[in-house]
Amino acid sequence: MKLKGKVAIVTGGARDIGREVSLRLAKEGAKVVVNYFGSESEATKVAKQIKDEGGEAIAVKGDMTKWTEVVNLIDETKKAFGKEIHILTNVVGGLFGRKTIEEQDEEWYNLVMDVNLKSIFFTTKACVGAMPAGSSIINFSSQAGRDGGGGGASLYATAKGAVMTYTRAMAKELGPKGIRVNAVAPGMIATSFHDRFTKPEIRTNVAASTPLRRQGDAKDVADLVIYLASDEASFITGTNIDINGGTYFS
Repeated sequence: MKLKGKVAIVTGGARDIGREVSLRLAKEGAKVVVNYFGSESEATKVAKQIKDEGGEAIAVKGDMTKWTEVVNLIDETKKAFGKEIHILTNVVGGLFGRKTIEEQDEEWYNLVMDVNLKSIFFTTKACVGAMPAGSSIINFSSQAGRDGGGGGASLYATAKGAVMTYTRAMAKELGPKGIRVNAVAPGMIATSFHDRFTKPEIRTNVAASTPLRRQGDAKDVADLVIYLASDEASFITGTNIDINGGTYFS
């Protein structure tokens, strides 16, 4: 068990990749805090499954774009599992819809940038004081941050590109404290995200053009997160690791 005794927070930990990350962290021995906002039943199920399998978990509601709710998440984590937090996985993010630049407005800009970037700023700021040397932060970027994204995703792609840059900056600042910071940049992963925002024929075409000839799945991404969270990656920081089956090379 690579993460036995560690305390891990997973923002957006109730569905899709977040769910798989939460379950995998628990299987490796971590005590898991499953953060959710609108997915209470899913988060409760994830926490229950972890406990039914002999692990430790709690589900905590919170909007990660609201500072007071982020602070509450950290407070509830400490109440449940002690004063130290060893792993922060920032899965929270979203596209919300596809809009051309002319269709976008200030409200849309704030929504997309806050959920994808401000959330990471807030959770990191709130967590760092409780993270001892050897801790790990894993942010979620996207292939969109590399290639500009698909049609109508300009702000999403911009936010995810900013996550990559922020990850590098965080790695430099937190490295002397022994805290590693990395990001994963998923490509086409079979999740409800693409069920909502990507046409089936596009998914089929992308999978066919990928060197590995398939979409990824949540387990593929969770395996990478576990590696980055563990001591096996003790000399890796500041990276943005592409996980896209070879669709895009950085």
